[in-house]
Amino acid sequence: MAAGLVVVLGMTAPAYADDTRGGGGTGNTDTGTDSGADSGGGTIGAHIQIKQSKPGSGGDSTTATSSNANWKPPVCWYEPMYTSDEYEEFIKSAYNGAQEPAASYAKKRDEEKYHKGDDGLWWQVKFRNDDYTTACPVTTDNWEIWVPPADPAPDPNKLTPEILSQLAYNSTKLPKPPVVLSPGADRLVVNLGTRVKFEGDFDRVWTTASINYKGVAMAATTVATPVALEVDAGTADADPQTCTYDLVKGKNGYTVDSSDAGCNVTYRRSSGTGTYPFKASITWKVTWTDSANPDGPARQPGLPDGLSTIEQDVTVHEIQAVNR
Repeated sequence: MAAGLVVVLGMTAPAYADDTRGGGGTGNTDTGTDSGADSGGGTIGAHIQIKQSKPGSGGDSTTATSSNANWKPPVCWYEPMYTSDEYEEFIKSAYNGAQEPAASYAKKRDEEKYHKGDDGLWWQVKFRNDDYTTACPVTTDNWEIWVPPADPAPDPNKLTPEILSQLAYNSTKLPKPPVVLSPGADRLVVNLGTRVKFEGDFDRVWTTASINYKGVAMAATTVATPVALEVDAGTADADPQTCTYDLVKGKNGYTVDSSDAGCNVTYRRSSGTGTYPFKASITWKVTWTDSANPDGPARQPGLPDGLSTIEQDVTVHEIQAVNR
């Protein structure tokens, strides 16, 4: 468990020697593409840089939500950290005067001679965030691992492009649906169809996670492409309660206009003195490449679709007929 690992070793050894502990820096990875302007990024773990294209739409953005409730990003992984000489210096400095069991851990590394004279690097466990109560498959016996240039049996938690793709996915910001209702949200009418359309620049979004440290260089880029819009009237007193529209790539990005669609929400009862929670969600098809190029070939295993959602209160009025 991650919590046990930190409690046992973290009291005597600085777990993040020379790392920025996430969210510290700004990614400057060159993507080699003009598919979108850079909107900045940050650092995850020790040396993983995050860089994302601008979310677009000119409006607010939100962290991507997985359409698969069971999907979880990696909790921890190994990153390259030390040469054998650097690792010896680190252990002797960080564990000097340590109590058990940390003292035994330092002794174990000393007996291994820190792999001095061997080709390779010491890789150290890093965490996605500071929530160490989340399960991590690393134990106190392998806080750091030795990785030779040709790793005969790679640890499943050793950093790979696939892990980078999952970290990129988890860092992706998606634009909230720039939905405009007609009639307006405060002027909807019973038995009158509600027209839905987009306003704003709206296109795909890509996020690159990369590392280039001590000769270890790899990257992965997730590409989120909007494919569908689903709206929910927020009440069962609507016919239908939900509608789904395919997004169409237009001159200025992906758009939708439900004016001629076969599905439009029609409210059958007024909201009275209250409102209905109208919700709009965009489904994003997410793929990934094992490079910093968003136009590279898609790799497997795939990632779940992403969602970005906006909710707004709508007022539905009853039109009173006047008989003469």
